Amino acid sequence: MILGKPAPFVRAFVDAVDDAIREHHPRHAMSATQRAWLAFCVTAVLVTNSICWARFERASLGTYALAALSWMFRHSKMPWDKLLVASVRGILRHHGLTSGTLVIDDTDNPRSKSAKALAHLSKLRDKASGGSLWGQSLVFLVLVTPKISIPVGFVFSQPAPELSAWYKKEKTLKKQGIPKNQRPPKPAPNPHYPTKEQLALRLLEAFKAQHPSLRVHCIMADALYGTATVVDGASAMFGGVQVLSHIRSNQNMRVGKRAQHVADYVATHPGTPQRLRIRGGQEVVATVGSARLYVCSHKTKRCIVAIKYAEEENYRSLIASDLSWRTLDIVQGHTLRWLVEVFIQDWKSSEGWSPLTKQPGEEGARHSVILSLLVDHSLFMHPDQQDQLKNNLPAYTVGSLRANVQVECLVEVIDDLVSSDNPQEKLKRFTQAVHEVFAFGRSKKHMIQRQLGRLEPTPFLKYRADEVMRNMPVLST
Repeated sequence: MILGKPAPFVRAFVDAVDDAIREHHPRHAMSATQRAWLAFCVTAVLVTNSICWARFERASLGTYALAALSWMFRHSKMPWDKLLVASVRGILRHHGLTSGTLVIDDTDNPRSKSAKALAHLSKLRDKASGGSLWGQSLVFLVLVTPKISIPVGFVFSQPAPELSAWYKKEKTLKKQGIPKNQRPPKPAPNPHYPTKEQLALRLLEAFKAQHPSLRVHCIMADALYGTATVVDGASAMFGGVQVLSHIRSNQNMRVGKRAQHVADYVATHPGTPQRLRIRGGQEVVATVGSARLYVCSHKTKRCIVAIKYAEEENYRSLIASDLSWRTLDIVQGHTLRWLVEVFIQDWKSSEGWSPLTKQPGEEGARHSVILSLLVDHSLFMHPDQQDQLKNNLPAYTVGSLRANVQVECLVEVIDDLVSSDNPQEKLKRFTQAVHEVFAFGRSKKHMIQRQLGRLEPTPFLKYRADEVMRNMPVLST
C-alpha cells in the first residue's frame, strides 16, 4: 500500500492527545515535528500492519526516511509516559463516558529463538501444545464502557531467572523421587521481577490515580488473579467494588464443619436452568447455581457461582467479593470478560505490534506497544466510527476500519496526482520513486554467475575405485 500523508482523523486524534497533555502537564507538550511524526507513524501502522521503519519508508515512497523515523523514535523527547493516559482521557471526554468495568488479562507473544536484543524475553508455556515457547508476556487492563471497550494500561511480565531455574530443577528432582525435605527450597521473591498478580494491582492503582473521577462498577479477571491478595486489594482500592474471578475446581471451601473442593460441592448441588443475556445480546439458557461459602485460602466468605452452558459438560466456577449481588447479575456481568479476548485478538492481528516489531531494548519494547495502542485509540476518532457511536449503532471492527484507511490513503495519493497542475510530470516522478523504493532484489536461489564445480567422474580414479571394490572384505551373514 502507498501512503502520502497522515490520515486527517489521525492528525485530529494526535492534536486531541496533545491538548490533553497540555491541560495536565504543559511542560511535556509535543512540538509540531513530534505531532507530525506521531500522526505519520499511527497512519503507517494502519497501512502496513507493522511497526517497521523500512516498511514505513517504502509505503511513503521515500518521503520519510528510515533513519529519520528511527531517530525520532529513539532520541526525540516524546512524552511516552503521558501519551496513553492523555489518549484515554481525550476519548472518554469526547464520548462522554463516566463509568465502566475494568478487565484484567494477560497474553503471550511468540518470538524467534534467535531474538536476543528484544526486552522481556522468557520461556513461556504454550497452552495449545502443552510445551514451551520463547516470547514476551504482557498484562493488559481494558475498560469496558456502555459504548466502547478501550485498553487503558499494560505492563510486561517476566519470571525471575532464579525462580525459573528452581522450577526446572524441582521438576527433575520430583521425577527422580527425591523427597521434598531433600530438595532445594523455593527462592525468595525478587522485587525486580514482580508476579502477574502484583502487576495487575499496579495497573489498577495507576488507573485509579490517573482517572479518579471515573466510576468503576466491577473488576473482572480469570483464575490466575483470583487470589485473596488481588481480590481484596482491588476491591479496597476502588472503595469496596465488586471483583469477579474464576476459581479453580480444587479450591477448598468450608461446608458446615468440613473442607470440600469446589468441584465436589458443585457435583452434589446442581443448579437450575436460567435464561441469560450474553454481553447484553444473545439470550441463552444455562444451568446456574450459587452459594455463599467460606473459601479457605481467602479466609472469608465469597459468593460461589457455578454455571454450565448447554454445549458444556462440566461446570465453571466463579467467585464474587460482594455478597450483595444477585446470582444472575454476577453471571451476566462476568460475560463481559470475554471482550478483553476480542481486544487482544484485534491488537495482535491488526495493530502492528505482534506481526512485526523489532524494536530492541526496554524503551523500544514499551514505546512500540504504546504506539500500537494509540492506533487502537485513534480508530475511535474515525469519522465513520464516530457516526456509529453517536447514533447508538454497532461499532465497526478494527479490521474493516484498517482496510478503509488503506484504501483512503491510496485514493488520496491518486487524487493528489490527478489534481496537480502538471499530472504528467508528477506521474513521472511518482513512477521513478516507485521504482527506486521497490527495486528488484538479486536471488540467491539461482546459480547464474556462480561456480557449480566439476560434477563428473575423473578417469584415473576409475581404476582406483575398481581396486578398492576388489579388495573389499566379504561380510559374513
